[in-house]
Amino acid sequence: MPFGQHQRAVFEEQSSPLYEEIVNAGGISAGDPRIGERGELHEAFALLVEVGLVSKGDDETHWRAVDPSAVQAQVVAPLGQQGAELIAESAHWAQAFSSLSHAWRRSPSAVGGPFAEIRGVSTIQTVLLSMVADSEEEILTAQPQDRRGIKQLPEVTARAVALLSRGVRMRTLYQHAARRGVDTRKYVAAVTAAGAEVRTLDEFFNRLIVIDRRVAIIPSHEGVEVAMVISDPSMVAYLVDMFERHWERARPFTSNESSLMRDIAAEQRAMTIRMLLEGRADPAGAKRLGVSPRTYAAYVADLKNEFEVETRFQLGYEMGKRGVSGRETDEPTG
Repeated sequence: MPFGQHQRAVFEEQSSPLYEEIVNAGGISAGDPRIGERGELHEAFALLVEVGLVSKGDDETHWRAVDPSAVQAQVVAPLGQQGAELIAESAHWAQAFSSLSHAWRRSPSAVGGPFAEIRGVSTIQTVLLSMVADSEEEILTAQPQDRRGIKQLPEVTARAVALLSRGVRMRTLYQHAARRGVDTRKYVAAVTAAGAEVRTLDEFFNRLIVIDRRVAIIPSHEGVEVAMVISDPSMVAYLVDMFERHWERARPFTSNESSLMRDIAAEQRAMTIRMLLEGRADPAGAKRLGVSPRTYAAYVADLKNEFEVETRFQLGYEMGKRGVSGRETDEPTG
């Protein structure tokens, strides 16, 4: 019979001391009451017999000990073989379930209909990574206020490069402020070298991930711990159209950016002016530019120096007097 945890516990706690006693005594009487059917060591002795560590002598009245090295292979080897078979079988089952999971995630019912909520940061991360790993054609990502850390950089980069290497197209949209992040620049350099496209935009936008133009993930109004998974074809197509409109106006994120930085700085200046004229508080303005409140305050200070004023009220008055709106470079609309 197979030996499990219970048998091993009995063996360690009772059978082993009994075996040592039998070895030291040169054997044990078959009539010893301790190993009888009602004896306290009956189970321990029966296990020694089953394992083969004791055998009856020639006179059938005594049990003698058997060399453990001659018995060990008979017990351990089958367990090792059984373990290897279980590992192989578990791998086959995992592969079978993986195929089913892939089919399930591609089904509209996978997320409970065309619109579904997923709650909890870890759950959102798990679902998102699973959906991205199953992508076959294209991933569109809008990532405002990117804060990728150096600890996550190798893992995130490796996943992206793996997707690109099997033919999945990737386009990612950041805000201009992401160009100043060292970690983000390393990530962009790695994925663009593998075939991804990355652009940045001056204005704020919400987080969005679209997988194979089949399912989209957006943040919920309840906060960062809740996300919406959308599989309705019309809504997904609408979100893709919004992404494309932003993409067309965005600027390529390349390694050679000296020619773009002046234009990007001008766009951020214009955005700061619009935030001030709209009366937005500093935290709101900083969020929309994708920068820290300290950086946003520095932008405002630069504008004060540029217009030679000391207060924000004077700055607003001076910009109004000169007809500055922050939209001077906007294309005329029909």
